[in-house]
Amino acid sequence: MRDAAIIEAPSVLGLRPTGVEGLPEALLGAGLAEGLGAVRAGRVEPPAYDPERDPETGVLNPDGIAAYSVALADAVSAVLDDGRFPVVLGGDCSVLLGNLLALRRRDWHGLLFLDGHTDFYQPSAEPAGEAASMELALATGRGPRVLADLEGRGPLVRDEDVVALGFRDTEESAAYGTQPLPSALHAMELDTVRDLGAAEAARRAVGLLTGDGAGAGYWVHLDVDVLDDAAMPAVDYRLPGGLTWQELETVLRTALSDGGAVGLDVAIFNPRLDPDGSLAERLAECLLRGFDGQG
Repeated sequence: MRDAAIIEAPSVLGLRPTGVEGLPEALLGAGLAEGLGAVRAGRVEPPAYDPERDPETGVLNPDGIAAYSVALADAVSAVLDDGRFPVVLGGDCSVLLGNLLALRRRDWHGLLFLDGHTDFYQPSAEPAGEAASMELALATGRGPRVLADLEGRGPLVRDEDVVALGFRDTEESAAYGTQPLPSALHAMELDTVRDLGAAEAARRAVGLLTGDGAGAGYWVHLDVDVLDDAAMPAVDYRLPGGLTWQELETVLRTALSDGGAVGLDVAIFNPRLDPDGSLAERLAECLLRGFDGQG
């Protein structure tokens, strides 16, 4: 296995304090660090949560998310400087911005975006102003400058260096008025993954992220709501359908076995909705199987 280092990033600044902040403790309690043989590289605490939507940007906690992204980027950078593989345990999906900022400080990188939703809202369309529904748009430079141009480095990832795989919210997002994914961004919705098979879809995704003109490796973002709702109900925004555990393990194993993978984050799992801890254990097992066999 890779020389992994776990960073706890329990921010819910882009969502609500509903329980997602307990994700790191749940997965660590399920034995993830021991299974990975990972070192613990610290915990990045978020600033205080403000439940009032910012009137200028239309986003919850924009300044707090911006500051947190810089702090998380510093922690990820330190792990990369040590030659280790960062495994960031969120939190909500807005933690992706800090992870990508750490990479953007170095070079252009790609992004394998595993999520049941496209998370491409603009604030005017997002019902509650939650950045966890817009992080992919923000990462590609779309949205309020305070979040879309962190450290003056926006976009953090180019459209053509992103593969969004496994999403299934097309009708729901369109109903709310989210902007469509840009044509240069590689979209593999759930039906496409099923048509190709998880292994082939993952191989094609990695090929797109490592081919000619690609950046210096790629980050893997995992929102656990990419999983079938029947298998992973411990999320705040439930949506029917999704990948099976085996399909997700296959995708992760393919993505993480390639030398181009430079880091992974896990977001959105809510342990308050998993009172007996069985889903945390199954998720930790899935992640360990995803890492199994990598160099």
